[in-house]
Amino acid sequence: MVTPADPGTDRASVWLAVRPDAPARRRSEDPAGLDRERITAAAVRLLDTEGLTRFSMRRLAAGLGVTAMSLYWYVDTKHDLLELALDSALGELGEQQEPVGPPAEGWPGRLRSLARGYRRLLVDHPWVAPLTAAYPNIGPHARAFDAALHRLLDATGLPDATRAGARLAVSQFLHGCGGTVRRPPDGEFCLALDVLIAGIQAHTAPTGTAGPTTPTGPDGTAEPTGPDGTAEPTGPDGTAEPTGPAGAGGPVMPAAPAAP
Repeated sequence: MVTPADPGTDRASVWLAVRPDAPARRRSEDPAGLDRERITAAAVRLLDTEGLTRFSMRRLAAGLGVTAMSLYWYVDTKHDLLELALDSALGELGEQQEPVGPPAEGWPGRLRSLARGYRRLLVDHPWVAPLTAAYPNIGPHARAFDAALHRLLDATGLPDATRAGARLAVSQFLHGCGGTVRRPPDGEFCLALDVLIAGIQAHTAPTGTAGPTTPTGPDGTAEPTGPDGTAEPTGPDGTAEPTGPAGAGGPVMPAAPAAP
């Protein structure tokens, strides 16, 4: 049985299907001001107020003041309309797709902003979570959100080998912590988000590590060093003084007498 959130297996996405031009209609058959955008916006409002299980084309048509059959001039099936409504709701994430915080926050701040925006979307539209799991979710707003996530992960500096795993972790976090089955309190959500960010940072390629420093003299030039890397004592002329077997700091071996 196909449920409101289960389109079945034989259906093509509305974003992939090629819809033929509508046949010519009499003026009386074309409700004034009715188009796909208006129908989609009304569907979003109905889903918000009635929920996914009570959504129907008949209820939607009644709210628009038209017959149910009038809607099918613009969409082929109810599932097509639900896909359109889903992508329309995802368009509310547009403001979260680019960095909005201070530059010092970097990608962790952008990820926190994106995650909180997505969580807020699922709170405002509880029907989005089940539809996201039911449909391909490849509309223009969904693709824009996916591209923003790719740009964010590029900014982390993660090696290519770990980028796919990080994207999966972020996606699972967004859907898991924002879904309607169990929505954790804000405190738990923020803690889980911090753990996710820390995990990404732990796998981020290092930007460079400082190696051992070379001792320098008063003029800024490198001092001579011994085998262990420590500075060798120098004489008044700046040349290395001979040292004993103990190395730097050991007793100085007496110089050999000059040949007669």
